[in-house]
Parts: sequence; structure tokens; C-alpha cells
Amino acid sequence: MDGWVGAWTGGRRAVHLGNVADFNEQFFGAAMDDAQRARRLRQAHHYACMATCYSPEPALVVLPAEVEPAWVDWLARELEWEPVELYGGVAPDGTLAQALAARPALAERIAAGGRPVLPWGRTAAQGEGAALAAVRRYESKAATHALFAELAPAHPGIAVPHQEQPATPRRAARRLTARAVRGLTTVVKSPHGVGGYGTAVVTPQELFAAGGGRALLRRLARAEVLAADGGLLLEEYVDGGRADRLRDLTFDAVIGADGRVHPVGVGEMAVDGTCYQGVTVGPGVVPPGVAATAERFGLAVGERLAAEGHRGWFDVDFVTDRERRLAPTEANLRLTGPAVAFNLRARLDRVRGPGHLVRTLDGLRLGARLSQEALYDHLDRLRPRCARLGVTLLPLVVTAGYEPEPVVGLALAARCAGAGGSPEALEALDAAEALVAAANQALGRMFAALR
Repeated sequence: MDGWVGAWTGGRRAVHLGNVADFNEQFFGAAMDDAQRARRLRQAHHYACMATCYSPEPALVVLPAEVEPAWVDWLARELEWEPVELYGGVAPDGTLAQALAARPALAERIAAGGRPVLPWGRTAAQGEGAALAAVRRYESKAATHALFAELAPAHPGIAVPHQEQPATPRRAARRLTARAVRGLTTVVKSPHGVGGYGTAVVTPQELFAAGGGRALLRRLARAEVLAADGGLLLEEYVDGGRADRLRDLTFDAVIGADGRVHPVGVGEMAVDGTCYQGVTVGPGVVPPGVAATAERFGLAVGERLAAEGHRGWFDVDFVTDRERRLAPTEANLRLTGPAVAFNLRARLDRVRGPGHLVRTLDGLRLGARLSQEALYDHLDRLRPRCARLGVTLLPLVVTAGYEPEPVVGLALAARCAGAGGSPEALEALDAAEALVAAANQALGRMFAALR
């Protein structure tokens, strides 16, 4: 099989490992206490539900949190999968690697059959070597920035924001304050972070209201927005003007076993502040010229990553400035939320015909805490209402509905009438998203009426 699907799975059904917590733990700071680590692992275990859609068709899925089989059955019906082996609740309190070490029979089952084994990201459990070294190097926002700056001169339409790494926290606070005095907004980053954690946009007004740079940085560390150790990066804020679309983009690709880079696509991300919320992928979502600029630069990044040993999925994230130039902000040498959207689109195009738009919504708030059974019933009532809009509803993150701040992760899919995309399909996704969000919030009013 040609193309990125062939490079990713060889066109075969795959084994999916929900090792989000394992991957993230590699980059936890030494100052992180046990309670913070437990919270981070729990959040990662919820997000690992996305493992069901790491590839167009799974054969076996291993999840750290307990997931009812009915959710996978739902996906299997819509995506025309053959039966999937599901192992849920494997590592509720630790990492997947620890759990599999204690369950040799399951580890043997994963290895059996010669299927491709797809983790969220590479860790020592998948072996040391150049591939892991590349991940550990370029998951650093400082290392990727240096790579971007080196490559950008050969790529018109790419503008790399200035970045500096002060030697000490005191120096970082002084530099941050000096920039604020000049009226400049600054993006403050921990060298490693995921999903918006480890990144904060600091305006002059926020800094002065906090009592200066040192006070603000201490507050951000206490709130676990920034790591309490490991240094800080100060980056130029890229002003996108008043544009309400195409602010945050992602280019995704797969590096095959032979080192060749296979483009997957360009998507438009939804970002709230610095926190990733979801993505829309498919024909017509990103204009061809913008997509081509992102792809050319992303392929150049991929070629360098491949030369240093990385194999598998990666992406490059961009923000756009007022002139619609693309500013690369980070690379991820692992699966991401957009990777799930691209895999869903590939499967839907195969089984229902080409032209699908897919939107993933990773953390839609619920108006009430729900068990998995109650959440299933709630979404099942929404399924025919979405279908009347021409939209397929697919459950993704289903274990966080009983958290103190309950959320659910979903995908919505609509098919375009033509190969180049259509406004009607985007409008259908917008309408379905609004419908689901309103129904989620109405849960709170419904339960209040029962009191």
C-alpha cells in the first residue's frame, strides 16, 4: 500500500497502546511532587482513550483506564471494523509499561501475530537507540526552535518567532518585565509540555497586575501552568490580528521504516488560550496555498528528524501572523489529537467514499457528572440528531465523565459533495458541535430539576 497509511501500518490492522502517561512521564520535572504526578497520570489515562483510533483499523487496544466494550462496538459499527480485542483498566494508577511488565501473558498477546504495534509515543519500553534519542531531543521546544530557525531561510512564507533562554529564573523574570515595559506580549514556555501545559501567554497588563515578572512566574508555577524547574523559554508573541480562522494549524506526516517522509495533511486546530481543544481536517479546511507552505516546511523538518533516527508519526504546529505567514511553534514526535482525526478520515473515506471532513473535540464540558453507562445513553440520544444534520458522531474520550469537572471527547464527521470540500459540510459540523455542546450543558439543568 502506497502513501502514509502504508508507511504507518502497511495497510494492516494494528495493536494500539494507550501509553500517553508513559510518554509524558519522561519529561516530568524533578520538582514534581507525588500528588501532581498522580494528577498528570490520571489526565493522561483519560486522554489515552484516543488510542482506539491510532490507525484506520485496530485489531487490539490496550487502555490504562477501564472502558466499557460498548464504546468500541459503537466505533466498530460506524467504521466497519472487524472485531477488536479490548483490554481496559490495565494501569489505573501507574504507567502502561509497569502494568505490562506485571502481565506477561498480555505482553505476549500484544507481540503475537506480527501486527504493527503503535504506541502514543516512544519510550524506553520500545527500546533505546537513535529513535528514542531523537524523541527526547526534539520534544524540547528549544531544540525544535533552533531547527526551525536553521531551515526557515529556504522557505518563503515561514517566519520563525524570536526565542531566548535566560540562564536563571531571576534573569527570565527580568527579561519578561523588560519586554512588558516595552509593551510586548511574551509566550513563556517550559522546555517540555503537552496540550498547552507548559505554555503561557503573558501580556504587560497581566504581568503588572501580578506585581512583576518574578511574582507572575511563581504564580504560574504554583498553578502548574509552568514547570517549577528546568528553565524557561521566552518567545516572541505572534499577533494574528483579528482573523477568526486559520490561526492555529498543524502539519502531520509519517516517517517510514526506510526513512522516507510521507505527508498526511494539514488541519486547522482549535486552541483556547494555549490549550489545544481539537482539530478539523479534510478537503477545503485549509486553503491550498497555506497548506502547501506548511507541507513544504514540515517535510523539511521531517527529513531532518528522519536523518537523526525518528520513525513514525510527527507533526509541526504553526500560528499565523497578520500577513498569513506561518510561524512554527513546536514539533511533536508522537501521536497527537490531530493524528486521530486524520486516521478517522482515512477510514471513513475508505468505507464510505472520499471527501470526509472530521472534527475532533477533545474535552467538551458536561453539565453533570455521568457514569459511562449514563454518558453512553446521553450520546446515543444525540446520534440521530447529528445524523439528521448529515454528521456522524463518534465517541473518543469516555472515561472523564465522572471527574469533578466532567468532560467527553468526540469526533464529528461529514462528507463533502465534491472533492475540493464544501461550505455546507463545515456548516454541518458547526451545527452538530453546537447541538452537542448545548445538550451537554442542559444535563446540569435536567439534574437540577430532579433535586
